Formats: sequence, structure tokens, C-alpha cells
Amino acid sequence: MDRLTAGDLNTLWPDDAGWPQDIGAIAILGPDALAWPRRTPRIQRVRHAIESKLDAVPRFRQRLYFPRFGLGWPLWVDAADFDIADHVGVFPVASPGDEARLLEAVEHLRRRPLDRARPLWQMWLLPGLAGGRVGCYLRVHHAIADGMSGVAILRALLDDVPHPEVWSRPGFAPTPAPSARELLADNLRRHWHRVRRLVAALARPVTTARRVVAGWPAVHETLTSPPVPRTSLNVPIGPGRIFALVRGDLDEVRSAGHRRDATVNDVLLAAVAGGLRELLLARGERVDSVVLRAYVPVSLHREAGGAARGNLTAVMGVGLPIGIADPAARLRLIAAETAERRSRTRPPAGALLRNGLIQRTLLPIMARQRRANVYVANVAGPSEPLYLVGAPVLELFPLVPLLGNITLGVGALSYAGQFTITAVGDRDACGDVEAFADGGRAALASLTRDLVPVPLWRRIPSQLRDPLVPVLLAPPRSPSS
Repeated sequence: MDRLTAGDLNTLWPDDAGWPQDIGAIAILGPDALAWPRRTPRIQRVRHAIESKLDAVPRFRQRLYFPRFGLGWPLWVDAADFDIADHVGVFPVASPGDEARLLEAVEHLRRRPLDRARPLWQMWLLPGLAGGRVGCYLRVHHAIADGMSGVAILRALLDDVPHPEVWSRPGFAPTPAPSARELLADNLRRHWHRVRRLVAALARPVTTARRVVAGWPAVHETLTSPPVPRTSLNVPIGPGRIFALVRGDLDEVRSAGHRRDATVNDVLLAAVAGGLRELLLARGERVDSVVLRAYVPVSLHREAGGAARGNLTAVMGVGLPIGIADPAARLRLIAAETAERRSRTRPPAGALLRNGLIQRTLLPIMARQRRANVYVANVAGPSEPLYLVGAPVLELFPLVPLLGNITLGVGALSYAGQFTITAVGDRDACGDVEAFADGGRAALASLTRDLVPVPLWRRIPSQLRDPLVPVLLAPPRSPSS
């Protein structure tokens, strides 16, 4: 029985409130091997390539099943009528095929609700970009993956070489859904194991007390933190979204952090603070002495490489001193705070509210919450280039969901030496998200401006640079040779 965890359940209920919890990525693909002369994607080839790899992503051939009362939590079951054509499609980008039209196409597709009678994911090829490039939009429900396991899904679906060896695989044979008797037996077994764990904890009071004491500072931090300042950032969100993209260099961001005893995530938060400062100033709001708070997910995954699965994150609140104009001074304050908060043991999200009824009852409070102003997620992505049926992935941008009254979410992803940031704003309450992006770009540029310039050869895309490295490093040949 593959039941949902408490963290998985916590991502389902917002859908019913009109806050879909889809995560995703926008990829920009090179034209090589992906388009016919008329720029029409080879959709059947892409579908075959993706379907051949779904053994590594079993959730992509499973759907949600909600048992009746008394038979336990929802679970994943094989989709008996799975058809790859229902999940991989084509949606041309409108002329002139620029970045704005690409993001409009992504939003149009995002507004289409995922069908819970089918596996909760979709991939769309978006032809029509300038230069023969093709966009690709992958959306996955948060119940399937968090940021780190989402990157593992990308690694599984894409190739690390342009032309990988193709292996034939047996056809998919779905397993029938469990019967009511099997569900009841499994539910009773789980309750019994829960009771045994409780008894075992009570039998070891010292060990249990140590665990409680270790996790209490993080829980106390969440429960006792003062309310966030009232700004226009916190109003109930609507159904529409608007996006803005920010591009950076990962080596430059790392160097900017290293010189100031800060991490890449700290540099991101300092840039976000700069973007928020400019956004609120543009709205005519006060920023002097204002400290906003960002909710930052903290990965608890311990799997190696790309083996992360499911949802396993905690949440950390970080102050963003937007009243300070100097990005370097903001970074030092943020780095000092996060260094102290990262040392705390944090329970997984949903662990304190394991009852689905309680989760759903408390959900409406999110439309009035005053614990956070903004959501900021940073995920380490693939360090080497990826390919889709021979087409190189030139850029990769993450997409994060919004919830309650948080009208701005920020996702960051490192990929093949790039550091890309996507700002996701509520279309009605944060339609000026580009003002935030401009402020974030300026803050990021300020933090990296005084660094040693990146050598020219490092600025060449790795897809072109790597084959030349052996030639550039080879010793000179003698005249006789």
C-alpha cells in the first residue's frame, strides 16, 4: 500500500480552495534534432522517449485513490488506462515567439486543472521561439514531489548525453487497485504500528525527551515569531499568475557568498530583499526599518544523487531587512541569521498536523496568515547539461506555487553553471512583478560586480565548450609531427 504521507496530504487540500499546488520547470531547448523543417516538434519521438523512462518515475503512471471512510488515507494506484498522449503534448507559442509570449503560453497551460482521475503531471512542447528554439513546460503536482525530488524527476526523464543508447523495455502492466478488505487490513496494521511506536517512545523517556528538546527550538521559532509587517504583499490570491525571469552565473553567486561568509541561498535571499525593496518603493509603501519574512523550505532528503522521492521538507523563516539599501550589508545580516537557524533540528512539514481533517480545517487561515510575506525556494539542479531527444537544454527555470495570501513566490535553480530565478506573482495583486525582478537583478549585479571577471572561455555554453577543452589543453605539436 503506497499511502500518501502527512506532507503529501498537506499539498492536496489547497487545490480545493482554489490554490493549485503544482510545481514545475520551463526549459529552453536548442533546435537540434527536435524540429522538422517546418519547426513542428517530433511529438511521437518525444512521447516514446519519455514513456521509455517512466519505470524510473513510477508516480507518473499512478493516480490518486481516495478510499471511503474507515479505510485509511489516500494512496497511489496504477492507472489502468494510462496513455502517454494524455500527458505529453504540443502548444505553439504565439508570434513573435519572444520570452513574453512563452510565459503567456505557460500560464495558459498552468490554468488548466490537473485531472485527479489521471496521473498528476503534464509536459508540453512549446515550438515557435525565435531561432528555432523550443520551449518545454513540465508541471507536476506537489503531492508527487518537492523541489529536490523534482530535480530527480528531471534527471530521470532527460538524457545526460545527446544520443544515449536506447534499451527496449517490457510493456506497462498495471497492478489492480486493492480491495476494501485489503485497505481495511492495511489501515488497521498502520494504526497498530503507530500504537507500538508510541509505547516504545514512552518506554524510552530519556531518548524521547532528547528528541523533543532537539526539535523544540524550531517549533518555538515558528509559534512565537512576531507577526510580519502589513504590506500589499499579503492579500488573498486569485487564480491568475504572472512570471518574471532573472538570469545569473552560479560561479559568480558562489564567489559573492564566499567572500562574505555566506551561502548561495543567502545571496538569493539578499537579492530577493532588494527586489522587494524596489517593488514596495514603486508602490509608494514605506520600507525604512522594515524587515519582511520569507518562508524558505529546507530539504530533509538524505538520498544520494538523483534518488530523492516524495515530499520531505521543513520550513524556516528568515528576516529580509529591506530597509537597508546596501545589498552587501543586507547579505551579512541574512547570512548571520540563517547560520543560526540552520543549526536547528526541524520536523518535516505536516508532521505536527498529521490529521487530514485538522489540515483542511486550518487551511482557510492561510488567507489571513501573518507569518510570512513571501516564499523563496532554492534547489541545486544538474551540474552538467541535459538533453531531450538530442536537443540541448539551454536554460532551465523553476516554478513554485502560491498559497493563501502570499502573492509572490520565488524559485531559484542552478543548472550547468547557470543560476536562474523565477518570480511568480498573483496576476491581480502582483501584476508589477517585473519591478521586483528589476530590483533583484540590480541587487545580484551589485553583489557580484566587484568580483574577478569570469574568463571568456567560461562564458561559452558548456555544450560547445566541453568538446574543445581537450584541444585547448593539448601540448603543442612539434614541426616533425
